[in-house]
Amino acid sequence: MTDPAVPTDAPEIPDKLYFRIGEVADLLSVEPYVLRYWESEFPTLAPKKSGTGHRLYRRKDVELLLKIKHLLYEKRYTIEGARQSLHNESKGSKSKAVEHHQRELFTPEPLTAIRSELAAILQLLK
Repeated sequence: MTDPAVPTDAPEIPDKLYFRIGEVADLLSVEPYVLRYWESEFPTLAPKKSGTGHRLYRRKDVELLLKIKHLLYEKRYTIEGARQSLHNESKGSKSKAVEHHQRELFTPEPLTAIRSELAAILQLLK
């Protein structure tokens, strides 16, 4: 993980598709009831449920839980502060992606190509 919000001494996440609540609790060194509580407090955290009702966490859920634990236990954020921090982080990454895409789209090369295609279409319509 290269995310600065998670410390470099974070545990290695096994290469699996789904994790049960007990596995995630052991990985994070917290009790399962803590994970269930965090699910109720952080709307972005929503593990799937199996047919028998067991929680199945994906890798992105485990990474999010590592960030939440880091914010709450090491940075000493409140639940509300951690929620706000995660919200701002996701908002910032989305806007950066949009800016990059716009910058890429409006460089002179694509604009010149678009103009020439539009001119060709205009000639066809005349």
